[in-house]
Order: sequence, then C-alpha cells, then structure tokens
Amino acid sequence: MTAPAEPSAAGSAARHPSLLRDASFLRLWSGTTASGLATWALPFVLGLAALDHALTPAGLGLVLAARTAGFLAAVPVSGVLADRYSRRGVVLWSGLAAALAAPVIALGLGWSVPLMALASAVAGAGQGACRPAFQALTAEVVDQARRQRANAATTLAVRVTTLVGPALTALLATVLDTAALLLGIGLLWLVAALLPPSGTAGVLPPDTPRRRTALRTDFAEGVREARRHPWFLAGLGALTAVIATGYSATGVALPLVSRDRYGSEAVLASATTCYVAGALAGALLVARWRPRAQGWTALAGLACYGFAPLSLLLPVHPVAVAVAYVLAGIGIELFNVPWFTATQREIAPDKLARVSSLDFLLSYGLAPAGLALITPAMNAFGAPAVLGGCALVCFLAPAAAALVPGTRSFSRT
Repeated sequence: MTAPAEPSAAGSAARHPSLLRDASFLRLWSGTTASGLATWALPFVLGLAALDHALTPAGLGLVLAARTAGFLAAVPVSGVLADRYSRRGVVLWSGLAAALAAPVIALGLGWSVPLMALASAVAGAGQGACRPAFQALTAEVVDQARRQRANAATTLAVRVTTLVGPALTALLATVLDTAALLLGIGLLWLVAALLPPSGTAGVLPPDTPRRRTALRTDFAEGVREARRHPWFLAGLGALTAVIATGYSATGVALPLVSRDRYGSEAVLASATTCYVAGALAGALLVARWRPRAQGWTALAGLACYGFAPLSLLLPVHPVAVAVAYVLAGIGIELFNVPWFTATQREIAPDKLARVSSLDFLLSYGLAPAGLALITPAMNAFGAPAVLGGCALVCFLAPAAAALVPGTRSFSRT
C-alpha cells in the first residue's frame, strides 16, 4: 500500500498560511509539549527525592528501570493499536494511564518502593504508548506542506522545556514537596491526554472491516513496511548507533572529564547547556531550510554528534568542548526534523504508527543498554579507547547509511 496523493505544497500553504492560526495543530502541539515535559520531569523529581533521602539510590535505580521497562513493553503494542484504532484514542488512554500513575508514585514515596516501581512502569508504558500515536496523529492533523515546520515547532518546544525545566523545577521545589511535584506531573499528563484533537484524515475508510489478527502479526506487518524503505532502515541503523555510543559517552564520560580534567562541574554545565542551545538553533534553521539533498544533509548533521566524544578525548580548551556540543545539538535537529517528516510522508498511512514504534523501540530502547555498557568498557579498555571508538561510530555510521539508495532524499524515488 502506498501513501495517497497529497495536495501540492504551494496550494496547501496558500490555504493554511500559518500554523499559529491552526487551532488543531496548537492543541496537538500543546499536548505533545505537555507529554514531553512530564516525561523529562519524572526522573528529575525522583532524583530530588533521593537527595532528600525520601528514596534510596537503589530504590531510585529500581523505579527508573521499571519506567524504562514499561516504555519498551508499550511501544510496539501501542504502534499496533494506533494503526488498528483511533490515534487520538491511544493518546487519550496512554495519557490517562500516566496521569493516574503519578499520584500512586507519590503515595509510595518513603513507604513502598515496589508500589512506586509498579506505578513507574505504568507511567513508562503511557509515555511509550503515546510516542508513535503522536507521530501518526501529526500526519493526520497537519498537511504535508507544513509538516516539517510542525515537527520543528514540536522539537523546539521539547528543547525549550529541557533548557528551562531544571531551573523551574528547582524553583518549585523550594515551595513544594516532592509529592506535590509528582502530582503536577500527573496534571501535565492529563493535559497531554485531553487536549490533542481528533485526526481529520482517517487511516481506514469507515466501512473497512477491522481484522482480528494477533498483535505480533500486525507488528510484523509494520516491520515489512519498514523493509520496503531502504532509506528508513539505513537511517534508523545510523541513529541507533549514534545514540547507543555518542549519547552514552556524553552521559557517562562528560561528568568524569569535567571533574578530573577541568577540576569543576562548570564544563559539564556549559556543555549540556550548549547542546540544548545548539538544538534550539538547529530546530529554528530546519523549520525553513529545504536543502536539495535533504537526507544526506540530515545524516551529515547526525554525524556531528561525533564531535562530542571527540572533544572529551582530546585535552582541549573548555571552549572547544562547548563548541563541539553546540555542533552536536545543531546536527541532531538537522536530522530529527527531516527524519520525522520523511517518515510521515513515505510510510503507508495505515502502518505509520507501527513503523514509528519500531523507530522509538530501537533508537530509544538501546540507549539504556549503551549507558549500562559504557562504564564497564571504559574500565576494561580505558576511557580514550572507548571515547575514540564512540566518535568513530558517530562519524562512520551516518556515512555508511548515506551509501544506501534513497537516503539522498529520504525517499524510495
């Protein structure tokens, strides 16, 4: 099945000149932003609970691991359900599940770590379930001519919340306890569940009979759809490799290098801030920029993440580390926005949520594995060897993906 013909970009843009005047998109954008802020805030707030000794370090690790397990379990299932039924319905129920889980986590705080872990798994499942549904719902709410700007606006909101979220949460923590902050996370999930609109484009005609097939059968159908697009498999492989290596090097090695080489946490703070600032700049740039070889440009941006571990490997000035993280931030958004837009354009509409779930399952799912392995690898082979290997993977994986047919424009044609 191929995607139906879309209206021309010029005609669509003339009918819908601005996303800021599109009420449906603004509702979708607000719901997506609320879900992103709630997803980011939970581990941060639980970390504050550990600092207040309301949760032990071991308990914190268990609760966060349960959230990750819930995410990974829900992503493929929700992809199938979002293609079978209403994407809006999947967003609603997944958001409500995460909203109800937040007060249960607060209830177990300082009393029952198993209860917190169970509720955290439900919250992770809600987070995982809404991701492919939001991705597919964007393709229903926003016409093709404006999807790149819509995706850029969404990722811009995510980066802004990442930048201001820690300071805002720390400020709220001076007047609210951890339980109240967790209830606030529940309210954010409630917004994410209730605010997004229904899709204006149905996935299947109303009179199409619903097939009663096993979940694994439907998910396998989504995998087959992904295999029809070599550019998608190549890009996903490159993204997974970069996240599993470059992201892990940043998460583990950056704090150590900041402390041991530069003697303070200032480099850690500046590099993290510069990465988010670079991502903001990248999202603003890609909202309007349409390079002719968009896929190759996106893969070149993804390769820029290699500068991050490379800057930690070499004894450079702190400014060089900051510049490397700015480049990494710009590059990741030069990849993300065209990647999401191409997936929404090229994948068959009735399989989009399943293919998106495969994307999130591999790219985000392998990130914890990379984080878990990076420290033993550094102990076994030394930090320079591991950082050099991570940088090499970040540079070579996108370059190898660019050799696959279709990656030049992220299209089969």
